[in-house]
Amino acid sequence: MAPRITMSLTVGGELEIHLNDEGRSLLIQKLQTLSERNDHFHLAAWYDAEVGLGKTTYRPNDKIVDAAKILLRTDEWDRQHYPHVLDGKT
Repeated sequence: MAPRITMSLTVGGELEIHLNDEGRSLLIQKLQTLSERNDHFHLAAWYDAEVGLGKTTYRPNDKIVDAAKILLRTDEWDRQHYPHVLDGKT
């Protein structure tokens, strides 16, 4: 089967990611390619996205997430650019 990944927000605001086996494999593969030189990838519900997202929610009251980005941020990067995220308060 083709990879299937659907991201949605529940009525309560919780992000849910639904995947089939192929979708899980694709997501893991893309995560493993992240590095300081290749630090992000896009997920979207359009045809030319790096990782395609489904457009149909699992529950009628959920809201589809049609675009997202996953970014790798090393501790050194965060220390330089966003030190507040390392202060332990979040």
